[in-house]
Amino acid sequence: MDRTLDMSVSTNELKAKIIESLRLQDVTPEQIEDDAPLFGTGLGLDSIDALELVVMLEKHYGIVIKDIEEGRPAFRSVRTLAEFIEAKQAPK
Repeated sequence: MDRTLDMSVSTNELKAKIIESLRLQDVTPEQIEDDAPLFGTGLGLDSIDALELVVMLEKHYGIVIKDIEEGRPAFRSVRTLAEFIEAKQAPK
């Protein structure tokens, strides 16, 4: 079995976790585009939502974001967040 497949983060799974964590009513994973911005235009999240996402990353993936400079690029879109998670979980 290819172990690299086990470590990949499904964007649909991540979207579902975002919806659950942020309690986004009337939003389905299919409505969120992989490359759409999470903040501002796109999903329209704000700074409070960013804090909730940080908590979700720690709770579900064991990833701690220590500062805004580390987290900012990761929170551009669902795809960049999935890539960030995969990079953090990759064996060193």
